[in-house]
Amino acid sequence: MVHIVESADNNFDDRVDEQIRTCLKLENPSSFFLFAGAGSGKTRSLINALDFLRAENGLKLRLRSQKIGVITYTNAACDEIKQRLDSDPIVEVSTIHSFIWSLIGNFNSEIKQWLSLNLQREIEELREKQKTGRSGTKAAIDRDNSIIAKTERLARLANIRGFTYSPNGDNHGFNSLNHSEVIEIGAYFLSDKLLMQDILACKFPILLIDESQDTNKRLMDAFLKVQSRLKKSFILGLFGDTMQRIYSDGKIDLGQNLPTDWVKPTKVMNHRCPRRVITLINKIRATVDEQEQKTRTDKEEGFVRLYILPNHSIDRLQAEQEIARRMLEVTSDPDWVNPSESVKTLILEHHMAAKRLGFLEMYEPLSKSEKLRTGLLNGKLPGIRLFASLILPLVTAINNGDNFTATSIVRKNSPLLSKATLKAAGDRQTIQLEKAKGAIEQLMRLWENDSEPSFLDVLYVVDQTKLFEIPDSLKPIVARNKNQQRTVAEKMVNNVLSLEEDENEELDTWDRFLLTSFSQIEPYIRYITQRANFDTHQGVKGREFPRVMVIMDDSDAKGFLFTYEKLFGAKDITKTDKDNELAGKDTSIDRTRRLFYVTCSRAEKSLALVAYSENPEKVRDYVISQGWFDNHEVEVLLQ
Repeated sequence: MVHIVESADNNFDDRVDEQIRTCLKLENPSSFFLFAGAGSGKTRSLINALDFLRAENGLKLRLRSQKIGVITYTNAACDEIKQRLDSDPIVEVSTIHSFIWSLIGNFNSEIKQWLSLNLQREIEELREKQKTGRSGTKAAIDRDNSIIAKTERLARLANIRGFTYSPNGDNHGFNSLNHSEVIEIGAYFLSDKLLMQDILACKFPILLIDESQDTNKRLMDAFLKVQSRLKKSFILGLFGDTMQRIYSDGKIDLGQNLPTDWVKPTKVMNHRCPRRVITLINKIRATVDEQEQKTRTDKEEGFVRLYILPNHSIDRLQAEQEIARRMLEVTSDPDWVNPSESVKTLILEHHMAAKRLGFLEMYEPLSKSEKLRTGLLNGKLPGIRLFASLILPLVTAINNGDNFTATSIVRKNSPLLSKATLKAAGDRQTIQLEKAKGAIEQLMRLWENDSEPSFLDVLYVVDQTKLFEIPDSLKPIVARNKNQQRTVAEKMVNNVLSLEEDENEELDTWDRFLLTSFSQIEPYIRYITQRANFDTHQGVKGREFPRVMVIMDDSDAKGFLFTYEKLFGAKDITKTDKDNELAGKDTSIDRTRRLFYVTCSRAEKSLALVAYSENPEKVRDYVISQGWFDNHEVEVLLQ
């Protein structure tokens, strides 16, 4: 195997920060796209750029009442950057949803107009489907309920003076917007309204976007459109690596076909990984682009091992414990035999975590929906948040005898005790308090005699008692229940509904989810908040660990988006993959390669790769032939 050549200068990439500083000079600005691979110090370059801007242009921006905009993907990343900048008010650090809302939030009449046209279009589409669909079916009932709900919302628009939106919470109430609407409205305004483009450039003459490869495609196209029109007054700085794109709504070709006047600096150092891991990740991406990283002079060689096991009739937990012991022998590192504390176990697909942690049934239907998947994975799906942010904390507080917390949850979130309701009740407020108490008692009866209610059972009680507001995505389902028995949903699970009845894919997805056990919400929350003992590339991007074990198991993952068996040559490429490749679209191999790259590049010292396969020998021969591993680094374990 050809090993990577180390850089003679560990500070070689400092030149990149100088290039960025040149771009950020307001008298002669240039927009830029910084390629920054795994472990290259992307955040450091972002902070250095902000420090330069504050020192060079801070006073000028303050005098003009302008700010530097920074968009990051998570609240945790926002907090980290703010902390490094001592919360300097000249820098506005926010997630994409917060940033867009800060731009459009005061344009109530324009938002109202957009919503009116959008609702009319959606209603008309539903009516057209009603004309051609069969009456009396589940799909027809759902369409009727959707038409009613959208028509009611359309009628209420005239009485709305202002809209509300919470980027980090639930959005209920007749005047609230949901997360997807904010993104859609923001992309439309920035693309089609010159006034909004001018406001953006005036308020934020410099906009830096971290993890730009995962920014919503329509919004990224809109930002690029603004920059193209306002080159001299608006600097757009993009930080990222397309190889680390994790969400499907990101811009696939970001960094390609940029205008010739854009600067495209590249960071080539990897400050995180040992030599052997860098050699591997360079091989992984070699067929994707020409980006190749260099290692530091002070980095050790490190260890990489691939263990291949049959994917049937095997105790996976026992096998992975044995592999940890083998890594102890390879590395002489005793911390390998204490995986729960010192080894980070990563998986290539959420399905595997769902199965191992116990929330597979609720996860599976939602994960298959392109529209719902991202919200499921980041925890912002309103239909999920009802159960995760309100019901579970309430039930947990009551079971723990914590009446203070339970009362606080209901007072803050229940329409039964809202300020408007209590004001309208006047001197009869005690009646509302009794209603709230009765609603809680009715909810808690679902768990009597060790019963395990479904999400649907919980939803019906919440709707009947009006304990909490029902999210828009679930309103057609509770509306249907008032006119029809729940056996409709049960029949659907037994596959006895007609094809026409399965027409509304999103509502069918929610139906399947709702029939699963509510008890699965707790391990799901532990997983997405990174408190579980398993993690995926979404959860660890930007983080690093001394010892990493990556679990690859198509039979366990059952994913349709990823397949390491194809990546490792154990299965043939399908016609769908070939067609997508010819069309310039993402293939399952592309997605899996990115997953593999991100997980491998977390390792600081040693890396164990565990592959379950239908054909272990074929995997071994393929990865060695590709130069990914030497013979002694691959071991087939037949238990």
